[in-house]
Amino acid sequence: MGHEPPVVSPATLSEALDLMAAGPYRPLAGGTDLMVQLEADVLEPPAAVLDLWRLDELRGVSTDGYDVSIGALTTYTQLRHSPVISARLPALAHAAATIGAAQIQNRGTIGGNVCNASPAGDTLPVLLAVDATFELGSVHGIRTVPAREFWIGYRQTAVRDDELLVRIRFPVDRARRTRFRKVGTRAAQAISKVVLGLSYCDDDGTWRDVRVAVGSVAPTPIRARMTEAVLEGVRPSEDVADAAAAALAAEVAPIDDVRSTADYRRSVRARVLHRLLREEGRW
Repeated sequence: MGHEPPVVSPATLSEALDLMAAGPYRPLAGGTDLMVQLEADVLEPPAAVLDLWRLDELRGVSTDGYDVSIGALTTYTQLRHSPVISARLPALAHAAATIGAAQIQNRGTIGGNVCNASPAGDTLPVLLAVDATFELGSVHGIRTVPAREFWIGYRQTAVRDDELLVRIRFPVDRARRTRFRKVGTRAAQAISKVVLGLSYCDDDGTWRDVRVAVGSVAPTPIRARMTEAVLEGVRPSEDVADAAAAALAAEVAPIDDVRSTADYRRSVRARVLHRLLREEGRW
């Protein structure tokens, strides 16, 4: 690794935002991405690092009955064991459980996963599928960005240089069901080859407001709009699953990279969706 940048550890969010305004600082949450990138010399060392780990005000999960709020420094382990997440969005706990081993889950944070902006980020399709919003803090106040506008390019986000991700929110909808599936090289501790989030409201067996979000197939996580249209306003069946899988295979040109080929991703994402629809439809 090259030179080690200086590290500043603010004690409060207000202090952290003042430092970000003075910048430039590279925020550091759990370090499970940044430290690996620095050690592997795949990242130019930042001028200075802002270590956020002491900011307990950015941790925890709560709900007011209308929205669920997740602090940006909430770890994957905390997500897995949160009664609020288990009750309101178990798919997010499922996604958190697939990320690394216990050591990574104890240290890695949902905010880091979101801001790292890897197309293989496991929590990203779930957050996209539930129309999550991201609250970005600066000395000028809080700015809210919806998930569909947050990831703007490969490892690029809408976060400005003087901003920090403070919290993530998503609406509480007791009629909504959300599911998560991941395909990797191994059953655990694997970077995703395909990751998929499916979310819908069940209206007496008819699906409404269907959202299909896919990761690891494009430079950013994406909504599969053509596939959603196939599933909207219908009752799931074998024919519907066939049509939806065909739409998903056709509508997005997946990427080739070191983990997998485009052809593999195209085939697998269609099969993953088909299997998920069978499980949900129970035919």
